[in-house]
Amino acid sequence: MYSKSLPYMLLLPATLFLCIFFIYPFTLVAWQAFTTDTGEFTSSFFQEMASHWKFNTALINTLLLALAVVPFQMALAIYMATLVNGMKRGRDAVLYIWTIPLGISDLAAGLIWLAIFEQSGFLNSFLHTLGVVEQPVGFLGYENKGIIFLAIVLAEIWRATSIVLVILVAGMGLIPKEYAEAAEVFGASRWQRFTRVTLPMLKPSLQTAMILRVILAFEVFAVVVALGGTNLPVLMSEVFTWQYELRDAHVAAAYALVILAISIAFTLLIMWALRVPKGARV
Repeated sequence: MYSKSLPYMLLLPATLFLCIFFIYPFTLVAWQAFTTDTGEFTSSFFQEMASHWKFNTALINTLLLALAVVPFQMALAIYMATLVNGMKRGRDAVLYIWTIPLGISDLAAGLIWLAIFEQSGFLNSFLHTLGVVEQPVGFLGYENKGIIFLAIVLAEIWRATSIVLVILVAGMGLIPKEYAEAAEVFGASRWQRFTRVTLPMLKPSLQTAMILRVILAFEVFAVVVALGGTNLPVLMSEVFTWQYELRDAHVAAAYALVILAISIAFTLLIMWALRVPKGARV
């Protein structure tokens, strides 16, 4: 009897934590998005959000950033994890160095890349030294939205690839070496062993890493504010604007629910695309 109830007892603290710190705040946010100050149900806050001139721009910018960052980041992390996993000496030192950005906050990462791209930054100094430019260039000015977008993509790749790397290195460590050795015995090339043995068995880790990274990509905020200010609106920056600058918590809550809905939709899509049959799990 005790052994049957033990798993549920162990899950109880996590369940209570979720109820207190997720479900209750979520209910409050949903209530705020769908009701007026007098308690009447309405969809007017969603209509106000959707009709605002910044909404479509913020939504497109958020999706484009996720599309530009996540696939490249996943490919880079797989390559780095393969290198780390194949090392016989110095593996831990290399892994520690590559995961240093994990200890840096979003805002600090944005400020580091701001020091590179701003008018008095390293990039302008470097180009001036080479004689490429005579005067400092305003790379992050309003007229250079493409460069702002590129700077944010670079900062996000630099900052968050290590999150994916750690998950994939742990996943590769769980794959029994006998599978790759057996494939090698039967004449499989290195590329074939990677694509037909490692990648399929890495699916659970890929699924976890991609879900985590996509959700974080939809919540990007501090890096965008540091590098782009209000020149490149994204959904999270609009939540901040409506909550603290326009003082309209109802529309801010509507934005928050849209971000949550997009995150859930992409999570379900990734879980379906990278689903692993029960019999194939390590």
